[in-house]
Amino acid sequence: MSVEELNGSELGTKEYWEKSYQREIRNYKNHGDVGEIWFDEDSQLRVVNWIMKRDEEIADDAKIIDLGCGNGMLLVELAREGYTQLVGIDYSPKAVELATNIATDQELNIKYQVADLLDVADCQKLGKFNVIHDKGTYDAISLNPENPKEKREAYLDCVRNMMDEDAFFIITSCNWTEEELVLSFSEKFIKFCSIPTPTFKFGGKVGSVVTSLVFKKKI
Repeated sequence: MSVEELNGSELGTKEYWEKSYQREIRNYKNHGDVGEIWFDEDSQLRVVNWIMKRDEEIADDAKIIDLGCGNGMLLVELAREGYTQLVGIDYSPKAVELATNIATDQELNIKYQVADLLDVADCQKLGKFNVIHDKGTYDAISLNPENPKEKREAYLDCVRNMMDEDAFFIITSCNWTEEELVLSFSEKFIKFCSIPTPTFKFGGKVGSVVTSLVFKKKI
């Protein structure tokens, strides 16, 4: 079985996200609006709750990184729950600016920085983490109009290199099914579990709007 490529979209380009976050920075400064949480807020809260329930494996001082952090609201939620070593990265400087402003205004100690997950040198500088989170970044890479398959492979190499031996890689996707993700990740990762998401039934078939999976590094 092979994974069929998605159609390219402006959602897969840095230019799109820079314009989007420039607009959200203006909205935040003028109205205090933190901006859109891609997919929905429920997906984010399900991940936060999953992390909190694994307190024996994921301590308050676990090193957690959010890939493609956007406005940083996932890390804001984790900081409010007492997690102390939080890092958010995005290839959009405007996203990092917005996230930093929000965390600063809420007096939360979260580190944000610009980094490109397709750049090996950038990834190596980040170090190792206990939890790596992605909600939508793999999707955006998949929508890049130019060589998306090669970009996804480079991304997965970076993710694997950032994981310590017992790290969790949590990914939420609205474009890929569980079967497709497991197949695409099979050379580098092993599925640990799925995080239940709402399902719908149509035409006798049951499906999900989003897929949330947890992977471990393949040794």
